[in-house]
Amino acid sequence: MTISVLTPNSSLAEVVSAEKALIRKVAWRLMPLIMVCYLFAFFDRINISFAKFQLQTDLSLSDTAYGLGASLFVIGYVLFEVPSNIMLYKVGARRWIARIMISWGIATALMVFVNAEWQFYVLRFIIGAMEAGFAPGVLFYLTLWFPQTYRGRITSTLFLASAFAGLLGAPISGLVLGGMDGVMHMRGWHWLFLLGGLPCIALGFAVLKLLKDRVADAHWLTDDEKTYLSSRIAQHEPNKHGGSLLTALKMPGFLMLGLIYFLIQVASYGLNFWAPQLIRSAGVESPVIIGLLTAIPYICGAISMVVVGRLSDASGERRKFVCGLVVLGAIGFFSAGIFAQHTSMLIVSLAMLGGGIVASIPAFWTLPPKLLAGAGAGAAGGIALINTLGQFGGIVSPVMVGHIKDITGSTTPALYVIGVTSVIAAGLLMWGLPQKLRTLDKSEG
Repeated sequence: MTISVLTPNSSLAEVVSAEKALIRKVAWRLMPLIMVCYLFAFFDRINISFAKFQLQTDLSLSDTAYGLGASLFVIGYVLFEVPSNIMLYKVGARRWIARIMISWGIATALMVFVNAEWQFYVLRFIIGAMEAGFAPGVLFYLTLWFPQTYRGRITSTLFLASAFAGLLGAPISGLVLGGMDGVMHMRGWHWLFLLGGLPCIALGFAVLKLLKDRVADAHWLTDDEKTYLSSRIAQHEPNKHGGSLLTALKMPGFLMLGLIYFLIQVASYGLNFWAPQLIRSAGVESPVIIGLLTAIPYICGAISMVVVGRLSDASGERRKFVCGLVVLGAIGFFSAGIFAQHTSMLIVSLAMLGGGIVASIPAFWTLPPKLLAGAGAGAAGGIALINTLGQFGGIVSPVMVGHIKDITGSTTPALYVIGVTSVIAAGLLMWGLPQKLRTLDKSEG
């Protein structure tokens, strides 16, 4: 049965079945393109870790300098993220997400011209500024199309793209660095940034052409489907806080979510920027093998986020699932420090780390919409601000790990520090959030 043939006498099972069919229709229309875009966005963040060895050699960078360059991307992102999402709300998600992709694709491709340390710093900052607002913009966009009770699995589906970026990006990067080094007189890391940037420009134009800003604009939905979907989304948006970012900022639990996301991102960037270095330090030399082994935590993260997304939607429990994943990530960091020189056990540790930290991010993003539901522009800006607060972790983590490695000659102490921050995040999730974020939002289906 479809939405168009539902009657007042339709059974609950028929309503649920028709609703699921409608959600699948919307998901298949929107998610493939959004996921490909998000895959390139995440690869744009982690490609610097694969380019690290050649880049450091060519530009004579210390680990601290490399960490600073990695962090400058996040600084640019943080500075422009909230203004970017306010503009997204004003001009429409489709146009603004397209602008973001086209501009960051151009900036990433320009990395081929970097031949000095200061140029590396400047362009990394510009890339971050151009990409600012993409992730929270997409998350806000999804709240306009999917009811709250489906957002666990939808958000997990989106973040599968980040796992695939690591899963596919790691071995492909190894092949590019090894196989294209010297082609057309360009270094392998030049090709890595060029092949990461140019497709984003094409994807930006695809977004502009194929996506719609609102359910009402979707010509591929019937009038009955539009009405039903809009009413279901509105049904779970009861908290009418107005359109002010300041109002969102004053909500109990808002800043705590920002702090928790900061701690999660410290762990996430620790994995994204340093996993290849950890594997290399354990004795693996081949760029291709390093790339293949680096994919393992992302495989585990992909499996974990799909399973947890479905369990989270089925139970309506969000907070405890995020907490459990962060604890698993903490165990992975401590284990990686203990087994830093044992390749097999290190890979097992990275697998636990990926299964926890990679999957904790989509699980976390089911929480802010519960707090910001119905806030209009305040929701767009609020989601962006929570993401901005979290992204400070991307500034702290690479510089901290690089500095500790320069001082001690080992990344092991930094792994223990990140493990502790993950434990703190888990504690805040369990005992630091208001009652509104402890309630269940169980799916009818």
